[in-house]
Parts: sequence; structure tokens; C-alpha cells
Amino acid sequence: MAATKLRPPAPPTRLVERTRLDVTLDDAIARQVPLVLASAPAGSGKSTMLSSWAARRPEQVAWLQVEDTDSDPARFWSSLVAAIARHRHDLGAHLAPLVVGSAGDDRVIVPALVNDLADDSERLVLVIDDYHLINDITVHRGIERLIELSPAQLTTVVSTRVDPPFRLGRMRVRNRVSEVRAHELRFAVGEAADLLGSVGEQLTATAIDDLCVRTEGWAAGLVLAGLSLERAPEPARFVQAFRGDDQLVVSYLGDELLATMDPDDRRRMLETSVLDRFNGPLIDAVTASTGGSQWLLDAAVRNQLIVRLDNTGEWFRYHHLLRDLLALEAKRTFPERLPELHGRAADWFAAQGDRGQAVEHRLAAGDVAGGMDLMRFVGSDLLGQGQIRTLQRLLERIGVAASDDAVCAMLWGWCEYLGGRYAAAQHWLDRASDVWPPIFDPMLAMPLRINVALGRGDVATALEMARTVTAQGDLPTRPAELATAVGAAYTWAGLAPEARESLAVAVVKATLDQRFTAHTMALVSMAIAELDDGDIAAARSAAATALSTAQSFGLAGYHGVAPAVAVSARTATDAEQARVDAVHAVDLARRATTDLGRAFVLTTAGDTLLGLGDEGGMALLAEARSIIDHCVDPGVAGRALARAEARHGSRTAPTTPTTQLVEQLTERELTLLRYLPSQMSLREIASELFVSLNTAKTHSSAIYRKLGVTDRKSAVQAARSLQLL
Repeated sequence: MAATKLRPPAPPTRLVERTRLDVTLDDAIARQVPLVLASAPAGSGKSTMLSSWAARRPEQVAWLQVEDTDSDPARFWSSLVAAIARHRHDLGAHLAPLVVGSAGDDRVIVPALVNDLADDSERLVLVIDDYHLINDITVHRGIERLIELSPAQLTTVVSTRVDPPFRLGRMRVRNRVSEVRAHELRFAVGEAADLLGSVGEQLTATAIDDLCVRTEGWAAGLVLAGLSLERAPEPARFVQAFRGDDQLVVSYLGDELLATMDPDDRRRMLETSVLDRFNGPLIDAVTASTGGSQWLLDAAVRNQLIVRLDNTGEWFRYHHLLRDLLALEAKRTFPERLPELHGRAADWFAAQGDRGQAVEHRLAAGDVAGGMDLMRFVGSDLLGQGQIRTLQRLLERIGVAASDDAVCAMLWGWCEYLGGRYAAAQHWLDRASDVWPPIFDPMLAMPLRINVALGRGDVATALEMARTVTAQGDLPTRPAELATAVGAAYTWAGLAPEARESLAVAVVKATLDQRFTAHTMALVSMAIAELDDGDIAAARSAAATALSTAQSFGLAGYHGVAPAVAVSARTATDAEQARVDAVHAVDLARRATTDLGRAFVLTTAGDTLLGLGDEGGMALLAEARSIIDHCVDPGVAGRALARAEARHGSRTAPTTPTTQLVEQLTERELTLLRYLPSQMSLREIASELFVSLNTAKTHSSAIYRKLGVTDRKSAVQAARSLQLL
């Protein structure tokens, strides 16, 4: 993350003191108003006003400069936490893993953020600049919630071109918002004279007043007028002809400013319009010239539309209006050179180790192959940071070529899996297999393969792959995510010894590699395995360990911990705590989790509530049944539901326990049993075994009777417990 994103822009060369606006902002802080909204069109001077005001405030000011890519919730909240962490270091260490683990879930992050801020009595001002660039509804929801829950010592300042979709009317009635609007930002005559500086000295008071009228006090219009007045032979006549409204600004800048600019300045500015921000070396690289650092310093003194982003004079950006003009002019003047300029920028960023910016410029240059090559590094980083929206955006820019690249196909698979679209994830996995180069290790795809199978409720397929991984004998050398996935497969298959072994490896690897989510999910699986194994004390202990670890990582509100909360409810010794945990587990599970996880939570919570005399638990069992019935092989989730239904009379109990066979299976029955975990129908299995459908039905009925079960899915799980599968 660029450091300049977390600092207010440096004040311009000619900073105009605007005391009347400072008074409005100071009053909002004094009254402890939770939201200050500065809403006005582009070029109104919002950022300059706020940065100069913030520099004079005694409180700590956290600044976040929003960018186009910040509509990714994980990216936005990571940036916001980083901005606050510049002043609250412990908060950053606590919340950064939470943002990653929850993939930017505001329902998890905001309560944790509020609690941390409430524990610190020191005043904090949080400024979010260019908020209009956010178009994600969950980010809007989270910021509004942050404002609602805001402790008295926090004030959030939102600077935007358009009003955010907050319930502003409600805030106004409750005196929870202070507003600065466009008409208040208009420059008065005296302020305009100060802004124009020495150029304004050429004008009479009447001419300056006329200029304010023509620009309606618009800051950008006045700055543009000042730039042109420096070259105008007759300043008074220029004022009479000048049009400073925003509708004509692009045309005016093109006709007046760029046309009269020094050729070298014009060339550099047009060529660097491909950059969001720049420093001297980057300008030299993109323009294939030298002296960029000094040119920047000189140009920023002359042109207030070149914004300095730090106090050292290293990083700059163009004012948004100027950059828009430059980009349009560059596209008109030399469209054929734009790919080359983006390519140079990509080379520079790659050399600096900033592959994220490098891939953006590779794709902007039309270099899809180069972009895909970088995705081998960038994609895994974005997944690790929970920035799924950003990853999807890059893959969409790559387009159809992604389907011919194994890494990009895998990344698409992860995006679909994390979005709960398991069929689509399987499609991309299959595509990755089709184009997988011989030099690639197939184990790289195994975490996703196992997770997709479990996501689809196909424990048999996940178990087969987990056994393949275990047979390699090198699980301790693999990433923590693979060991966690393998352990989960064994857990859902009801194979507790194998699950414990793999999950222990996952915890060790995750601890070493600081993979907080993998670590937490390994412990959650351990709690499920212990409960299924029937050891109540061990299950209670495992659930407590999972939840305390999640708490330490800032993941207590992450939906993935729902099964551990459900186990905690099921094994609680206090009835009221059991009830609270059961309700909380269901709430977490409804946010987003796999079918198996959600069915397990609904079952365990429903069973717990029914045991406490709460008939609402029956509806949870019915919901769990609707999920289980659509799973190919639900493993222990199906068995847990069958037991709960039998306990509470909603279904017929199994005829005998599955701890031992009623009668040994014949060789033909064992052969048919091995097909039951598949998605094949009984007719298809009969055809595969070259027997009639009636014969297959006879064998399956015998299998059910000997295993003490009443259906195919229960037979599969019972056979696993007896080591027959």
C-alpha cells in the first residue's frame, strides 16, 4: 500500500486561510458530531480545505485517500485500518488479520473497530477523501454503521463529490451530522485575491469580483484562470472572456492552457497522464528522459493542479480535472504510444517489486500475456489478503485468455468457490486441469479441489483426494491450507484419528507461516471431529481453543467459526450459555458457509435448543434436512442430523448402532458398497456391475440392514466408520 494513500496532500504553494470554514469544522469536533460531510463537485477545494484544517488540529488525524480499486471491501477496510493504525499501532495488529480472514465483512470488522476505538480515550479524527469512488453497498453499510456506533472520541469526515447513500435525513434530525456544501466552499473576493497571488495584483477589485462571479467562486476555475493570466497580455480583457464553469473546463484547458504550455512540459504531462501518482524516477522511466525530480518540483510551484502528496516533495499526482484532460488529449494526440507508456510504467513498478501496479499497467498496455505472467504472484497475494473483488476485476480484464492459463483458471476457481458457486468453481478446476503444464505440481490445485468437493457436499470425492495427499508423505512441507483441507475432509468423513493427525500438521504450519484463517479453520475442524467421535469433554475443549484462537486473531466474528460455536453450545454445562451460543452459531452460519458447515450448525444448534425445551429447534432440523438431502455425500453432517431427528422424533431412528455390523457383507455387497459414495444412480451402478436393477436393489437393501441404517447416505457414513470405505 502506498504511504501517500494514508497521508493528507501537502498544502499548495499559495494556501488561502479560510477561517470561516475552519470554524464550521472546529464546531463539529467540539460538539462531538460523529459525521462531518463535505459534499461538493470536483474542483471545489474539499481536499485542500480538509488537509490544511487537519494540519492545525491538536487531535490525531487518520487520513485515507480513496482510490478506484477501493470498492473491494477487503481492500477498503485494510486501507482504513492501516490509516488508523498510523496513530493506534495496537489496533492495526489486532484488526488487520480480521479484515483478511473475513474478506472485508463489515459486520465483523465494524464492531471490532468500534470496540478498539472505545477503549482509547484519546480523540481521533478519521478523514476519508474522495469517498464517491466507492460503489460497494457493503462498504457504505459499514461506514454508516461505524458512524452510528461511533464512540464520542471519534469523528469521521467524509469528503465526496456526491452524497453517500447514508440515511442523512435521520442523522440530521438527531444532530449527528455537520455538513459543508458547495456554496460554502465558494471563494469570496478577498479569498480569490489571495489564491491568485501576484497574478491577482494585475486586476482591479472589480475584475476579481467579476472573475468570482464568472467562476461562481469555484476553486478549480480560479486556479485555471490564474494559470492563464500569467500569459495573458491583457488581463482585464481575459477576465471578461473567461468561462470558469465545470462544463467548459476541459475545452478551455485544451484551448488555452495546453496550447500555450512549454512543449517539454506539455509532452511530459501528456505522457505521465497514464499514472495515478508519480515521482521523479518514475517520470524519467515513462518519458525516457532525465531530470524528472527537479521538473516536478518546479512544475508544482507554477501549477497548483499538480498536487504534492508528501512533505518531502517526492510523490505527486495531477488534480483529477487536469488528469482527465491530459488523458483525453494524450488519447487524441498519440493513441498508438499509450501501450508503450503503460509498458514502461509496468517495467518500473516491477523493478520496484510492486507487482500489483505492474499488472495494472501490463493490462492497460494490452499485454495480456505479461499480465497473466504476473498473476502467478499477484493472484495468490490478493487471495491471501481476502481481496476477491480486486482479483475478479483483474481476471475480467484478462478476459477469455484466462481460460487457457492454468493459474488464471485456478484463480477463477477460488473466486467462485469463495462466492459459494461450487459448480462454477468445479468448471474452472476442470479447465485448469485441461491446460495444466507438465512442470506444474498437481498438489497446487488440491486445496481447492478438496474444498470444492466439500462445498458441494461430496465427502467421498474430498476423502479420496485427501488420501491421495496423505499417501505422498510430505504434508508437513506443504502450505497450511492444504493440511487444513485434508484435515477437513477426514473430519467430515468421520475419520477422527486421521483428522487429528492432519489438523495438527495444519496448526503447526499455519503458526509458522502466520496463516491465521487456516489456523482457525483447522481448530474448528478439530472441534467437529471430537464431537462426532463422542468425546464431549474433548469437544468442549477443542471448541474453546478454536474460539479463543479466533478471538486472538480478530476472527471471532468470522462466519467460518460457526461450527465451533455450535459445538460450544452442544457441550455447554450452563443452559443459558448453551442457548446464547446456539443462536449465535446460526446467525454466523447464515452469513456464508458451505452446505456441510451450515447443515452441521443448524443440526447442532437445533438439537441443543430442543434439548432445552425450545421447539424452535425443530425448524432448524427441518432446514438442515433440506440441505442434507441435496448433498451427494454429507458425511458426518448427515449422520448428526439423523441422530438428532431420531432423538426428537422427527424421523425413524436407525435400527441398530453403527459401531458393529449386524452381519458380514458378502463380496458382491462389498463391491456394490464401493459405488454408493458416487453420484451414480442405482440403475447406473447395476449397469456398471453387469447385474439387473432388481439384483442391485436386493444387494443395497441387504447392505442397509447389515449396517443398521435406512438410506444410502447413512450407509456410506456407517461403512466409513467401520473402515469398509
